[in-house]
Amino acid sequence: MLQISEMIKTVFNIFKIPDLRNKLLFTLALLVIYRVGFHVPVPGLDQEKIAARMSGDADTPLGRAALYMQMFTGGRLDKTTLFGLGIMPYITASIILMLLGEVVPALKKLRQEGQTGYKKIQEYTRYLTVLICVIQSIMFMKMLGWGGAGKEGLAYAGMERQALLMGVVGMTAGTIFMMWLGEQIDEYGIGNGISLIIMAGIVDRMPWAIWWLLQNANFSVAPPPGTIGPAKIFFLVAAFMFVTAGAILITQGQRRIPIQQAKMMRGHKMYGGQRHYLPLRVNHGGVMPIIFASSFMIFPPIVIDWVASRFPESGFLSMLRGAFRHDGYTYNVLYMLLIFLFAYFWVTVQFQPKEMAKNLRDSGAFVPGLRPGRRTAEYLERVMTRITYFGAAFLAIIAIVPSLVATLLGIPFMISMFLGGTGLLIVVSVSLDLVQKVEANLLMRSYEGFMGTGRIKGAYS
Repeated sequence: MLQISEMIKTVFNIFKIPDLRNKLLFTLALLVIYRVGFHVPVPGLDQEKIAARMSGDADTPLGRAALYMQMFTGGRLDKTTLFGLGIMPYITASIILMLLGEVVPALKKLRQEGQTGYKKIQEYTRYLTVLICVIQSIMFMKMLGWGGAGKEGLAYAGMERQALLMGVVGMTAGTIFMMWLGEQIDEYGIGNGISLIIMAGIVDRMPWAIWWLLQNANFSVAPPPGTIGPAKIFFLVAAFMFVTAGAILITQGQRRIPIQQAKMMRGHKMYGGQRHYLPLRVNHGGVMPIIFASSFMIFPPIVIDWVASRFPESGFLSMLRGAFRHDGYTYNVLYMLLIFLFAYFWVTVQFQPKEMAKNLRDSGAFVPGLRPGRRTAEYLERVMTRITYFGAAFLAIIAIVPSLVATLLGIPFMISMFLGGTGLLIVVSVSLDLVQKVEANLLMRSYEGFMGTGRIKGAYS
C-alpha cells in the first residue's frame, strides 16, 4: 500500500512540472491523432469484402502474416486504412541504412560525423521509406483490387485503376505521416515515438482479446467443449505473469564490467583512481531479433501453401505445409534458431568492442587485470557473446509462448499472441523505457521516483 501511495504521489508530481506535463500531453495528443488515422479507410475499396476475406483467411499463412504485420508495425490491413502499412517501411529503411553503414565507406564516414551526419542519414532514410512504401502499397493493392483476369477484386466496380492510385498515394502518405508523428514525439514529447506508436497498436487489441476470453470463459468443474475452463484461465494468467516478469528482468538485466580510472598527478594533487562500471545489456537487441525472425518466417509458409495448392496430390508438399504451420514442430524450431542467429547478428552490428576498448584507453581507464587495447576488446567480446546466449534463449521462449498456448489450450492464435509472447514483451519494454525517462525528469528536479525510495533497479549504470 505504501508503494501504491508513493506512485500516486509521483503521478501528481509529474503534473506539477510544466515542462514534463507539456511533453506528456503532447505525446498523448499525437498518439490520439494516430489512432484516429488508424480508422480512416482507403477510398475506392469495399471494406466489407476486405474484412470478410481477411476473417476467412485468419488461419492461413497470409492471414497470420497480416496479423504479425499489424502487431509489429502499428498498421491495419484487415480494413485497408491509410495507416495500413504501419511504420514498418520506415523501420526497414532504417535497418537497411544501418547495415549499409557497416560496408559502405561513405555512410560509415557520415556516422562518424556526429549530429550532422546523423541528420543526413535520416534524410536518406526518409527517401528510402517513400520508395519502400510505394512498392509495398502497389503489391498490397494489386492483391486486393487490381487482380488479373478472372480474379474478383475488392475495389468497387469500374474503380480498379483509381483505387490502385488512391491506395498507393494514401497508404504512402499515411506511413510518412506516422513517421513524422514519431519524429515529433522524439523531439518535443517523451519516449521513443516509433516504439510508442507500435505499442499503441498492440494495446488497442489487448482489451478485445481479454473480452473474447471473458465471453468464452466457463468456471464450472467440467466446462463444455469450446469454452475456457478454470485450469486454462489459470495457465493463461500464469503465462501472462511469467512473460511480464521475465520481460522486465531481461530488459533491465546487465553484466557490469568493473572499470578502473588511472591515477594522474597534476601539480601537487592526485586525480583519478575512481572505480566504476561498464554495463553490458543481456538483451542487447531488444525485440529486434524477434521482429527479424518473424518477418523472415512469414514468407516460407505463404510460398509452400501456394505451391501445395497448385499440386494438391503431392504428399511431400502436404507434409511440408503441415510442418510449417504456426503450431508445427519444424516451424517453431526454425523460428527459435533464427532468433538466436539474429540476436548475435544484431550484437555484431551494434556492439563494437574494439571501439569501446579504444575509448577506454584514450580516457585513461582500463579493466583490472587486462591490458588496454586488444586484450580488453577480446574480453568484452567474449563476455557479450556469453550473455547474449541467455538473452536470445529468453526471447526464443517468449516467441513460442503464443503457439504453445494456442496448441495446448485450444485458444485462437490471434488471441494468445496478444495475451503473451512478443506483443506483451514489446509493451513491457516500451513502458519501462517511458517510465525511466519520466523518472529521470523527476529526479533531475529533486522529486522522488516511482518507487519512492530511489531509482528503478537496473535502469541506470
